[in-house]
Amino acid sequence: MSELALRLASLRREAGAPVIPKIRPPAPARPDIDALRRMAGVRQRLGLPVTTRSASRDVPGDELAPGLRYLEQRFAWPDAPSVLDLSFAKLEPAARHRFLHFDTETTGLAGGTGTRAFMIGAADWHDETLRVRQLYITAMSAEPAMLCAFAAWLDEETVLVSYNGKSYDAPLLATRYRLARMTNPLFGLPHVDLLHPMRRRYRHVWPNCRMATAERQLLNVVREDDLPGSEAPRAWLTYLRGGPSTDLKRVAAHNLQDVRSLGGLLVKAHAWADDEK
Repeated sequence: MSELALRLASLRREAGAPVIPKIRPPAPARPDIDALRRMAGVRQRLGLPVTTRSASRDVPGDELAPGLRYLEQRFAWPDAPSVLDLSFAKLEPAARHRFLHFDTETTGLAGGTGTRAFMIGAADWHDETLRVRQLYITAMSAEPAMLCAFAAWLDEETVLVSYNGKSYDAPLLATRYRLARMTNPLFGLPHVDLLHPMRRRYRHVWPNCRMATAERQLLNVVREDDLPGSEAPRAWLTYLRGGPSTDLKRVAAHNLQDVRSLGGLLVKAHAWADDEK
């Protein structure tokens, strides 16, 4: 202690003033490494993945407009029928190039005017490949641009294909187009909703007729590290609030598999006509 500090302390004692001791802040607690290792061991014994989340906010795709991203991938599919029989859906046969398989990822599963689609995936047969295109927004203001881009993929010859899309995806998009004061491009188009024929054919065979069950039973597709659709709103909102893009990328992978499986399930349903001959 300096001479001046000693003198001041002496004067305070003489005046009867209390000497106020210095209070040092507590040292920051060190993480319990052993406890963390024990937790990791428990997850491993339960068969749960021990993962570390990246803090990256990088998102894939090309920017079509501020806040609007576009992804395109192609997958070899040389054996898709040139014309598909739609008698299972009580529709006329249609040429392969007319089909557009689509699926949305939304901010909620209940629907209503407050629910919006933040990602739209669509697949069509293009040459000898299945072309998958995805649009997603990273800013609320980009929704009209996404709706406009999706509308450009449809024309009067398009045949829509979905899984529960008649009850959920199509009405939701119709609402968003109406609120954006845009023409609904899905209106009046033929729509093959694969959920209903799957139910008619397999309701007494499978434990349920969810899409994951249908693709596992008919396409041998077993998803790994799949982010459930119910987690998609959280993943998107986390990114919007400044969080990492890790789970948003997993939403895109989930959506990609959805539209790919729609193509496979449609081909399987097309083959049912041969079973009835």
